[in-house]
Amino acid sequence: MLAQRLRSARRNKKLTQEELASKLHTKKQTISNYETGYSSPSNEVLKEIANILEVSTDYLLGRTDYQKEISNNKIEINEPIDDLFGYDLDSLSEEEKKELKKQLKKEVEFFLWQKKQKDD
Repeated sequence: MLAQRLRSARRNKKLTQEELASKLHTKKQTISNYETGYSSPSNEVLKEIANILEVSTDYLLGRTDYQKEISNNKIEINEPIDDLFGYDLDSLSEEEKKELKKQLKKEVEFFLWQKKQKDD
């Protein structure tokens, strides 16, 4: 998945392998190896690739079909969840609150993905 997503994201940014390699201070062959699946970037290099290509690492790794992080759209759930949308959630444990945040993020991501599909 990484190989395909990397190639696609690079092409979407209209970068050649050489140009991406230059931005990463590496060789074209390294990028080619990533795009053929012959090797994989380290976590640090993956983050840098994602930054350059303006996509999320989750997208490159195939963990989501949405190219950008939800937080790029200012949809962050860092606020206390105790009074979310007027609901009294005091009875939830911290673990349940974390799970609720995770589910909300997935729902928002899916909503935005559907919207993108309609817009395209």
